[in-house]
Amino acid sequence: MKHFVLLLTFLLLTSCGNNKYSVSKIEGKKIGVTNDQSEVEEIERYIKPYRDHIDKDLSTVLAYSPETLEKSKGEWQTNIGNFLADVTFEKCNIVFQSREKKSLDLCILNNGGIRSIIPKGNVTARNAYEVMPFENSATVIALKGEQILEMVNYLIAEKKPHPLSGIQFTIASNGVAKDILIQGKPLDNNAIYQVVTNDYLANGGDNMVFFKKGIKRTDLDYKLRNILIDYFKDVDTLKINTNKRIIKE
Repeated sequence: MKHFVLLLTFLLLTSCGNNKYSVSKIEGKKIGVTNDQSEVEEIERYIKPYRDHIDKDLSTVLAYSPETLEKSKGEWQTNIGNFLADVTFEKCNIVFQSREKKSLDLCILNNGGIRSIIPKGNVTARNAYEVMPFENSATVIALKGEQILEMVNYLIAEKKPHPLSGIQFTIASNGVAKDILIQGKPLDNNAIYQVVTNDYLANGGDNMVFFKKGIKRTDLDYKLRNILIDYFKDVDTLKINTNKRIIKE
């Protein structure tokens, strides 16, 4: 009998060891975070000082906007697009000159990256987070003049008011670009231009594939949102430049 029990135990163990299990079905359900969930008082007490501190920082007035900046008005450019491109160019040029001993030539951003307005009146850090909620950073790509021409043709084909600074051109009646100026000088196909943009576009985002033909890439490790906040801190009143970047005949 003893030997029988030992044999039975051995058979059970070896048979279990040979079984192979696999997941055949996974079930789950979505639990929404809504007002239906009651607050946990202990957790609320714990996070309240941190929440209050962050809210105070975001709500502190940094500057004043003389008008509402938005992207809904304007065929080829908008006041917020001009503003963001000019600010990005200005702040990044300081960093680029310090690191590379070179100056930027132009800036291009994407219209889709602008997610809110900057209302007329007091401006806070919260406005910067609302306008640019993503973690995009500034990147400089060295492009040949022929890639700048590709960029111009892309802008004409897109028919979107992508933010621009440092460049100006005219769309002739036949839809072809002419009088392309970089920093006020005619485009030179043989020259190398330093173009500041965001890392998303630098990687070819929004079909800006011309950036993949760049000669050199310099990541500035400077978030676009922080560029905006730093600018707010530096000025009393926002400067909005309305000069034409794209002119249509």
